[in-house]
Amino acid sequence: MAEAEQPTYRNGPGSRGFRTVPWTYVLCLFPLGLIALASWFARWVRLSGDDWCFLPVIRDHGLSGMVGKFYVHDNGRIMNGALVWLYGRFGVAGHQWFAPLSAVFVLGVLWAVTTLALRRAASTVPRGMPLLVASMVTVVFLLGSPNTYKTFYWPAASVSHTLPPVLACAAVIPLLAARSRGGRAVALTISLLIALCIGTLSEQTTVVVMVVLLAALVLTFRMPGGHQRRRLQVWCAVGLAGTVAGAVILVTSPGSRHRRGRFSAAEGTSLIAPDSLAGAARGFTHIMIDTFSAWQYLGALAAGVLLGLVIRGPGGTPPNSPHRPVLLVCAGAVTFLVSGYLATLAAYPVFRAGVVASTRLWNDFLFLYIVLLTALGILLGQALQGLQRRVGVMCWGAAVVCAGTCIGLVPPLVHLGDQMQVRAHNWERQDQWIRARVAHGAKTVPYTPTPIAKMTEPFGNGKRSWSTACVADYYDVKRVDHSPRHP
Repeated sequence: MAEAEQPTYRNGPGSRGFRTVPWTYVLCLFPLGLIALASWFARWVRLSGDDWCFLPVIRDHGLSGMVGKFYVHDNGRIMNGALVWLYGRFGVAGHQWFAPLSAVFVLGVLWAVTTLALRRAASTVPRGMPLLVASMVTVVFLLGSPNTYKTFYWPAASVSHTLPPVLACAAVIPLLAARSRGGRAVALTISLLIALCIGTLSEQTTVVVMVVLLAALVLTFRMPGGHQRRRLQVWCAVGLAGTVAGAVILVTSPGSRHRRGRFSAAEGTSLIAPDSLAGAARGFTHIMIDTFSAWQYLGALAAGVLLGLVIRGPGGTPPNSPHRPVLLVCAGAVTFLVSGYLATLAAYPVFRAGVVASTRLWNDFLFLYIVLLTALGILLGQALQGLQRRVGVMCWGAAVVCAGTCIGLVPPLVHLGDQMQVRAHNWERQDQWIRARVAHGAKTVPYTPTPIAKMTEPFGNGKRSWSTACVADYYDVKRVDHSPRHP
């Protein structure tokens, strides 16, 4: 790598009023501490919802049974079945470790992308700044959700809607790191593999990825530079081809056809029906109102502004403004709105008006929103660098917003942790009691619901639900009856 391309870390332009080197590390303690606290609470995770149905299949049939369940019967998501087997094979412990490991994955991907992007731009930034930006985005995405339990702690929702957009972001890492022809070939291969995985993992993320790649491909025709532009076009084309191929595998699967037939017959609607188009538009409008009014996303914007304020170009000079910044902002906004609506539309025939209440579905496009918001903050910070006498004050202001966002997320997280702890104690006591009854030959056992975070529970409304039969399979009994009191 040429010397000019290597990133340099030093004090930023506002260092007289804002000591960026030590304060970036201090600021990192806020989001990293929050991630550590959330990961510590993961020890209280217990089975709920779809978990009851997955574990008996893994126990009795292993990986092939789990993949077959998804591909043949449920929804066609082959990769989803493989990931469920990966953590489900460890039982309750696998569910408890899933959240901390996924937090490390999200943080690692974002940290790598931020660092490599700065290196590509030959930029000068304070030490610790890439980690600060990555950790703030991680906190806002994982813990700023309307339902943190389903976004972060529930593995079944995370592998379908939380991790897929981050996995798509990871495909950028080898592209940014490639320096030789061989490296670019590896980047294309990894991009193709990840695209295939996305296509067989999540319909909503597949839609978002396709729209983003199409938008990026169109924007490349407005880019200067011949060789880099062609390389980016080839990378986008390969990613599109892989995503489409994965989507075709999913859509043509028996499980996907069965799912579409079941819900279309029940609701009398289809993806392109006027009722679906209008209903998805109404639902997406409600989602956008909730999203644009959520205060926690200011943390991502502030992190971007802080990075934009302290970034320097080669030789310590102010960085060059991006080519056509207004076009980039408008393109990002249109890409987000189009992809978000199409992702909502893809889920509407199954969930109908429930797309608004099923907040886990939002994560497929909210990750893009948070990333674009951070990028907007960077552009804003770079534009504000011209106010040199105010840079230090603005850095302090952005830092306060970052810290305040993390502090504001602590009370709801602690409250959720307390609820998880109470549920875990009740769940464990009931689990031990049921297992003792089964060991003595019982074939019918009572079950008391242990609800949390609007999760589906057997007898959660006093009546049998689809998960009741799965609980019976899990404990290997013939029937589970409702009990109003815990043992």
